[in-house]
Amino acid sequence: MLLQIENLLSAEQVVRFQGALATAPWEDGKSTAGYQSALAKHNQQLPQTCETARTLGEEIEQALAANLLFQSAALPARIFPPLFNRYGGGHSFGLHIDNALRPLPGGGRLRTDLSATLFLSDPDNYDGGELLIEDVYGLQSVKLPAGSMILYPATSLHQVTPVTRGARTASFFWIQSHVRDDSARAILFDMDMALQRLRGEVGDDHPSLISLTGAYHNLLRRWADT
Repeated sequence: MLLQIENLLSAEQVVRFQGALATAPWEDGKSTAGYQSALAKHNQQLPQTCETARTLGEEIEQALAANLLFQSAALPARIFPPLFNRYGGGHSFGLHIDNALRPLPGGGRLRTDLSATLFLSDPDNYDGGELLIEDVYGLQSVKLPAGSMILYPATSLHQVTPVTRGARTASFFWIQSHVRDDSARAILFDMDMALQRLRGEVGDDHPSLISLTGAYHNLLRRWADT
């Protein structure tokens, strides 16, 4: 399931992010790539330990916690601290799949069930830089307004096309879901969306709403990691 989340960040937040990233200490993006990914990765990235990355990452996590669409689709158990990259001057990231496990900064590992890219550059300010994702419906091309995010299975083959004008900045991170199977998450997401529509039509006490709510939670019990 590919899901676009519009305006995760407000216009005011986007302006602040862009200003902070314009003077940030960028370094070679290969420093955080696995062996195979490093062969295809040509971009810049912020060090995880720099103050800009930490501060902006915390703000993104707060926005994710408050976004009901993200919470419903991802059912997040843990979120990898957001990272930041920049593509310009022909930079690209060839076809690859994200690592199944990521070491967490404080120790332990996160299972990457979902990948997320939060676009931070206005699309009119750069050429190229599309995120191409292969899913069950074929090749999807994604280039979103600044402040909007795409959420997709981490098992997907994907790439970033060369940026031939300007610069493309984004935040990217991974989510370990309470439900690791993508098809199961998709069913639960569809049910949750149906619940929200039904609640608006019939109210909280209608038998149909109560029945569907029970079915949702029974499936969540069955599919959730324990």
